Amino acid sequence: MKNQKQLRPEDIYKITETVIHRKAVDKYSHLATLEEVIENDYNLNIPRYVDTFEEEEPIDLAYIQGQIDEVDAEIAKANQTLANHFKELGVLK
Repeated sequence: MKNQKQLRPEDIYKITETVIHRKAVDKYSHLATLEEVIENDYNLNIPRYVDTFEEEEPIDLAYIQGQIDEVDAEIAKANQTLANHFKELGVLK
C-alpha cells in the first residue's frame, strides 16, 4: 500500500475557504487568468502558479564551530577522567 498524506479537517477547511472565496494566498494559492493558463500551454501543475520556495535560515558556522570545540573539550575531559580511573584500577599503566 502506498503511503499517502491525509488531509486533516483544518486542511480541508482552509482549502474550501480558499476556493469558495477565490483567495490568492502567498505560497498556497493563485488565481490564474485564462491568459496565464494559455501561456502555460494549459499546464495546470501547481508549481507553475504557486511558488512554495522558502529561504533557509543561514547557518552561523562560527557558532557551530564553537559548539563543536566545546563538545571536543568535554570529550577530552571525559577521556582523561576515564584514563585516570583505569590507572587507579590498574588497567592502564
